[in-house]
Amino acid sequence: MSRPLVFEAKGLIKRYGQVTALDGVDFELREGEIMAVIGDNGAGKSSLIKALSGATVPDEGSILLDGQAVYFKSPIDARRSGIETVYQDLAVAPAMTIAENLFLGRELTRFGAIGRLLRILDKKTMLAQAVERMNDLKVGIRSMTQSVETLSGGQRQCVAVARAAAFAKHVVIMDEPTAALGVKEGNMVLELIRRVRDKGLPVILISHNMPHVFEIADRIHIQRLGKRAAIVNPKKISMSDTVAVMTGAKTVDELPIDALA
Repeated sequence: MSRPLVFEAKGLIKRYGQVTALDGVDFELREGEIMAVIGDNGAGKSSLIKALSGATVPDEGSILLDGQAVYFKSPIDARRSGIETVYQDLAVAPAMTIAENLFLGRELTRFGAIGRLLRILDKKTMLAQAVERMNDLKVGIRSMTQSVETLSGGQRQCVAVARAAAFAKHVVIMDEPTAALGVKEGNMVLELIRRVRDKGLPVILISHNMPHVFEIADRIHIQRLGKRAAIVNPKKISMSDTVAVMTGAKTVDELPIDALA
């Protein structure tokens, strides 16, 4: 029996002048899964993710969260609906501590309304919660008070992922989370993504790294020429066949029936 749908897009269309980036795209994310999104350059995967994360508004189509239509005019709207995005550039503040980065833009204040008005930060509570959340995800960083600039690339990525997981209520979207990382650090981030999924948050993973996609994804959404070409099961299809569909060298009809998910 299929798990319930958490996040859906139906018939998304997005045009930029004469260019149609999304040409009636459908998308489904189910409860408790990691859904990878792959596609060649110009396939429309970035436009799809921007629409799902609120960074762009589609011209046509609908987006549903837990079966209810949602309308995102900005990433803030998506955040308010419990959707967090980890961007490729991480958006961390290197000179600030790990704890401060976890609460960046959502700082806790002391003394109620007066504290919020005067911006009196509750650093003790933020530090305690940062330790709790990083321990919960088993992120092995020595101290939450060290600055992010002292961390390796993989550790910085883990901070960004942990921040998203801490505040997401429904979905975490990750854009190329292992790009520019070495093998060891890439594997560290993949393991963290699994833990996020195992905590009950479904994950959308955008990646060019096919070995990583096949290692971690439960299903793969293949985007081609502004449309969804197929959804495949990485356990039932080869990497070469997946790339063939992505590039147009093979059609869905040429795949084994059990490869489709």
